[in-house]
Amino acid sequence: MTSDDVSHVTSRNNPLLKELRKLAHDPGAYRKAGRVWLEGDHLCRAARERGVRPAVAIFAESLWPSARHEWANAAAKTVVLADALLAGVSGLESPAPMGFVLDLPARPTVEPAAPTVVLDRLQDAGNVGSILRSAAAFGFTQVIALKGTAALWAPKVLRAGMGAHFGLRLIEGVEMDALDALTIPWIATSSHRGDLLHRTSLPHPCAWLLGHEGQGVSAALEARASRHVRIAQPGGEESLNVAAAAAICLHASVAGAGT
Repeated sequence: MTSDDVSHVTSRNNPLLKELRKLAHDPGAYRKAGRVWLEGDHLCRAARERGVRPAVAIFAESLWPSARHEWANAAAKTVVLADALLAGVSGLESPAPMGFVLDLPARPTVEPAAPTVVLDRLQDAGNVGSILRSAAAFGFTQVIALKGTAALWAPKVLRAGMGAHFGLRLIEGVEMDALDALTIPWIATSSHRGDLLHRTSLPHPCAWLLGHEGQGVSAALEARASRHVRIAQPGGEESLNVAAAAAICLHASVAGAGT
């Protein structure tokens, strides 16, 4: 890539900057824009390692001279911004000096037999991102987010996911009947009913149903589960954070299957 292939932006009224501000600060802006903002070296590398080619790669003016050798051909278009302009876009306390703009992936269809995590109205972006990370770590390749769940491609979810998005089949904003396509057993998590997880033989693959932080899995969804499990808590706590519970359950699934 030559210097002629790089755009330099110095005006804060540039349309790209306006788009980036929306994508960085509005959790649902990506749905309307059809584009996603990845901020920081780690997320950009994670995307590239999964073969994702961004529409635009963006660099702070101070970083570009040292970054150009590695990143010059990373995207269809490269934009260099004055440091202050890029910092003004950021949603982070310590703004990152680079980022990618990706075209929002098309929503895939449900894979009937894929190891699956179902998110039922989870609200906290950190919890959702953490669960995506656990799903990717333990081989659950599909995540289905029912309507009312935090936006999967929102900036805070992306940061908490630490790159897990790019190894998962993500299906969001669907009604419960979309789950009818699944041909694997459904397992509902609960803080008060069901078999103790450590004493249960778990099917694999399966679909784990994880519910709202306060209300848990909805009654309608829970009624359709083939099995209900709870996690032993000998320390006496009333319940676990849903992201912690998810990690325990997903690990138990693969451990029990000898994976």
